[in-house]
Amino acid sequence: MLSRTADHLFWMARYTERAENTARMLDVNMQTAMLPQSEQDAEQGWRATLGISELQSAYDHKYGRFHTRDVLDFMVRDPNNPSSILACLTGARENARAVRGTLTTEVWEIQNATWLDMQKRLKSNLLETDPSAFFEWVKYRSHLSRGVTLGTMLKDEAIHFIRLGTFLERADNTARILDVKFHGARDTSKDITQRDFYYWAALLRSVSGFEIYRKVYRDVITPARVAELLMLRGDMPRSLLACMDDVVENLKHIRNDVSADTERFAGKLHAELKFGHIDDIMKAGLHLTLTEFLENINDLGNRVSRDFLVPLAA
Repeated sequence: MLSRTADHLFWMARYTERAENTARMLDVNMQTAMLPQSEQDAEQGWRATLGISELQSAYDHKYGRFHTRDVLDFMVRDPNNPSSILACLTGARENARAVRGTLTTEVWEIQNATWLDMQKRLKSNLLETDPSAFFEWVKYRSHLSRGVTLGTMLKDEAIHFIRLGTFLERADNTARILDVKFHGARDTSKDITQRDFYYWAALLRSVSGFEIYRKVYRDVITPARVAELLMLRGDMPRSLLACMDDVVENLKHIRNDVSADTERFAGKLHAELKFGHIDDIMKAGLHLTLTEFLENINDLGNRVSRDFLVPLAA
């Protein structure tokens, strides 16, 4: 496959996943903002959302003062914010259009219809009157895109580049959410209060993990178990281990003459999660572990670009 084609497929998937992740974070924050809390706690929650995407300084430069309406506008419809839902879905559609002949008609139509429908929804006042409905629509369109892709495309290199982009983006997002939320939490060694319960429940809901947590642990929510679920449980769809399972598997299907080192790097990262233990991670420091993982997952993305997506120099 031409590296240019692989690049468009890879980024089409990453932008689609990023739009969904942004919608998830904003939706949960909207719901938790309605709970009884001080203005300072509410603002801290929104600033944590900006911090997850490393957009705090960009937001402050543009707006100066904090306001919920401005955060939503910045994270949803600002075309100059590369992580806004508008920018992500536009990027996904443009990458899909560039490789229209590689995609099935159904996959292209989903991407195109999502972009067209988004224009109408942003021009309406849906975001102001019912933001949760808008965020549910974004998540639904992402789910629909993945389902149609898996259900209609040939299991060739194209779909493996799409899946690779999806799971690299998902791993990065899960690690960021976990790191920022733990950093912003109260003392995790103390007993869980009612406020803490809602805090950790919100984190789990942002990755569709609340019901899974209840099914797996059948007990009160504790920070260590939240970290274990989102890092080391391969049966949790958005965990770091589950993402790396799929990254390693898809790399096998697209390997070339120069990708052996990248496969080894991904395999090492995967093994650290597969054979890791949450007690060791908490003892070593969760923030340190997640920071190292984020550096490695970024490095892995660069290696994938070097080996597959960027034409090799003559």
